[in-house]
Amino acid sequence: MEFIGLVGFALSAAAYLVFTLLIFAARNKSLLAQWMIISALSTLVANAIAFAQINWGFNLQWVMLADGVKIACWSIMLLICNTELTSIRRLLTNYHIRQYVSVWALLMATSWLATYLLDYSYEYLFLLFIILNLWTLVLIEQLYRSADDHVRWAIWPLIVALASVAIFDFVLYAQATMVNGIDFDFWYSRGFIALVISPLLLVSTRRVKNGSVRIFVSRQVVFYSSILMMAGIYLLIMAFAGYVINYLGGQWGSVVSIGFLMLSGIVLVALLITESLRRKLKVFIAKNFFANRYEYRDEWLDLIEKIETTSAENYYQMATTIMMSKLNAQGGAIIKKKNDLHFDIKFSQGLALSDAFNLQLALVSRFCREKGWIVDVDEYEVKPSMYPELNIDVDLCHSFHVRIIVPIFIGKAFYGLFVIGRVHDLKQLNWEDRDLLFAVSKQLGNFISLNEANDELAEAKQFDAFNRMSAFLLHDLKNIQAQLGLITANATKHRDNPEFIDDVFETVDSATERLTKVLSQLRNKQIVNTKAREVALDKVIEKVVEQRNIEQPQVIIEQLAPCSVALDQEKFHSVLNHLIQNAQEATSDNGWVKVSLSVSKELACIMINDNGCGMSETFIKNRLFKPFDTTKGNAGMGIGVYEAKQFIQSIAGKISVKSKENEGTVFEIQLPLKRLDRQLENNLG
Repeated sequence: MEFIGLVGFALSAAAYLVFTLLIFAARNKSLLAQWMIISALSTLVANAIAFAQINWGFNLQWVMLADGVKIACWSIMLLICNTELTSIRRLLTNYHIRQYVSVWALLMATSWLATYLLDYSYEYLFLLFIILNLWTLVLIEQLYRSADDHVRWAIWPLIVALASVAIFDFVLYAQATMVNGIDFDFWYSRGFIALVISPLLLVSTRRVKNGSVRIFVSRQVVFYSSILMMAGIYLLIMAFAGYVINYLGGQWGSVVSIGFLMLSGIVLVALLITESLRRKLKVFIAKNFFANRYEYRDEWLDLIEKIETTSAENYYQMATTIMMSKLNAQGGAIIKKKNDLHFDIKFSQGLALSDAFNLQLALVSRFCREKGWIVDVDEYEVKPSMYPELNIDVDLCHSFHVRIIVPIFIGKAFYGLFVIGRVHDLKQLNWEDRDLLFAVSKQLGNFISLNEANDELAEAKQFDAFNRMSAFLLHDLKNIQAQLGLITANATKHRDNPEFIDDVFETVDSATERLTKVLSQLRNKQIVNTKAREVALDKVIEKVVEQRNIEQPQVIIEQLAPCSVALDQEKFHSVLNHLIQNAQEATSDNGWVKVSLSVSKELACIMINDNGCGMSETFIKNRLFKPFDTTKGNAGMGIGVYEAKQFIQSIAGKISVKSKENEGTVFEIQLPLKRLDRQLENNLG
């Protein structure tokens, strides 16, 4: 084997001499070519010293010293590629080069000093070369992964050559650390390894003609380099453990240590291919070693500017438009949660969401409220395990063109959802996208909350004005009552006086006119805190229709399915009476108003249909349910339909309107027949 080693090292030294002369003859003056000559010469010297050591038998440490210099030369060449250095001056002043040389020199000096102080113990030198070769592998991996396709084509022979040597030496010294000695069958093979890779180095040198390699360091590079570094450190620890086992195990120590190393390798591979570990490591590296993809100061200023400058009919539209712009989405909607089963679409653009999507909204809202996560439907389709305890219909989401659902929290309270449509140029949300969307959603939620608070304040002021106006009306009623009381007081004394009779009729006529005006403007209802109880809806409808039929047109009952619902009967009677009255007032005397009650699944459905003047879509959207907005002038206060909606929603019901101008209107009231918690449990179960 010694003769084979002599031949191998001799041939390798001769090959690198020829290699050096070829590079020199090419007269390439680039820094990369010049350093390639230095690296080749270091390899030549290392192989020549190894040849001499076998031939004359001097201390092996001289060969290892030459190997250490050789590894440093090739590593610096890799750093030159990564840092795009172009001159010796820049090489000497470069921070990364100086850092590498400093650490390398410290490791070399420490290891050799420890060897001499501890009676020429080679374990520290073995450990040194494990570290140096691992470091070289990391640099190789960074160079290859950060290069584009053209550069990879040029440098892949260089990568293969250097990686082969580094891996071979890593295994050699790891085994030496375990068994406390070098296996010379491997050692004598090193010359042939160096000889075989020399053509590959020459090919790369020819391909990189201008001596420059354009490299950028990406997050993927850092990720895989970190994985490689972790694997190397892990193997070092395992090698040390194997050495201890070998030391304590006596005759069986070598067998046990090798078996232990193999088991450690299997565990390492199992850990590195675990998706969750890789994903967590990627996020950790991106958060701690790279600048953020988004500059949050700029994003904050951009958000403020959009809030100030975006033109929209209302703040719901503005918030939806801003959220869509963050993803370049073509459609979006903002949905406010009313209760566990019902949601109010405050604004929608490019998405036609219907009641058929309510169950998906219920499932997603529960998941988002508990987990605080953004739901990416495409990601859920591929990796449902990323969303534990979430079970949605992907096909249904796709049919409604829903891609991303972002929860809206105001403080810690769940408000609703931003539903975003298809985004053509977005493959998958990463953690930075999610953080940005959460931040934007949080700010837009506060923006919406502030505007809703302003609306409620304005509403409260309107109610205050209403109360003040009621005081004036009550004053008028008091005056009327006083007039009528005066007539009663004087009736006994002047009942036979014709002039008194005329005054009485005149006073009564005036009081009647004033009372009619007051009563038409003010519906005098006292708010009474009554508890909900089971009420027969069909009986209430019959009673209301009987009362309303003193007016024209007559109300027709088309269908009346018996059913009972837990509610406040007096309030429901008033709401129904007002809606039917509105239908009568919107319909001519020769028209018709129809009422029906049907039961479907777990809902009671009340329909109030007329063929009156109808309403425009704009009026329904912007004015119908708005308090104090009336088309009746002084004859109405504009709070009837608003109160009807508030009452229906307070008992987990839903009121909807369909109308066409000059054709008629349909009011539909849906009331749950069961308690909310049981209904949600049945639907979600």
